[in-house]
Amino acid sequence: MDIEQSKKDNQLSAIFKTLSEPNRIRILRILYHSGRELTCSEISDQLNISKSTVSYHFKALRHAGLTTTRQVAQTKYLSINQKTFKEYLPAFLDSL
Repeated sequence: MDIEQSKKDNQLSAIFKTLSEPNRIRILRILYHSGRELTCSEISDQLNISKSTVSYHFKALRHAGLTTTRQVAQTKYLSINQKTFKEYLPAFLDSL
């Protein structure tokens, strides 16, 4: 096994671990179907869970490379990282 394959395996492992939490899949589904960046408050309202819980999931999704975050003043906007999905899970978003 070469180093590049080992890195890819580690990334896949991190992705699958992150996706094992149902609320994170729900967040990705909301982002995918919205077609735009969303804030923690917007997702919190749709899932009926606290903003702090959504923020916790935002961090996990970002660390796994599944989302990107853009900050404007105090507001963070989350969007799907299309590059990661195309490289590691090309059909996943269509299943949402």
